[in-house]
Amino acid sequence: MLQGDTVRLKVNFKDFNGQSVNPTNVKLTIYDTNKTQIEQFILDDTYKLDVGVFFYDYVPANELNEFIFEFVGMVNNKPILSRDSVTIHFN
Repeated sequence: MLQGDTVRLKVNFKDFNGQSVNPTNVKLTIYDTNKTQIEQFILDDTYKLDVGVFFYDYVPANELNEFIFEFVGMVNNKPILSRDSVTIHFN
């Protein structure tokens, strides 16, 4: 990813059997590399592509050269989450 580009962050929530599940209260949180929260977004069904598949088109701040993103929701009153990081390259 190059600085200033939009990156599509995507998650596919699955249960322990590998079946896609639709969580409720889905949130996307962006952290810097020091694990300090930068932003948080609440995702509704307009961000859902398929069963359990959510996305968000994110434009990171120019001062970030790497960030961590975390999708979290609730399934059967238990949290479900996925976390990854993105490194930004300068042109």
